[in-house]
Amino acid sequence: MYVIRLPGGNLRVPASVLARGRQAHGGSGSVIGQAYVEIGPEDPDYQRLLEQSISEEEMADKRRRWREDDEALRAEFEEFKARQAEE
Repeated sequence: MYVIRLPGGNLRVPASVLARGRQAHGGSGSVIGQAYVEIGPEDPDYQRLLEQSISEEEMADKRRRWREDDEALRAEFEEFKARQAEE
């Protein structure tokens, strides 16, 4: 999961990232699932997370590349299955 930099300057952060960071600094609790939390510059973790964030456009590009790679892998698997059926 990625930290996403939103157009207005806020960050969309995986809740698990915030939970880990805050537990390390004396916080408690756990997060189940893949929830995102939106934080702004006033959040104590903002500056640290901003450095590792990517834009929504960069995230869309990653998703596009994953789909393309998945399609190539699927086609390779289909070819493998066809060869196995022939044998």
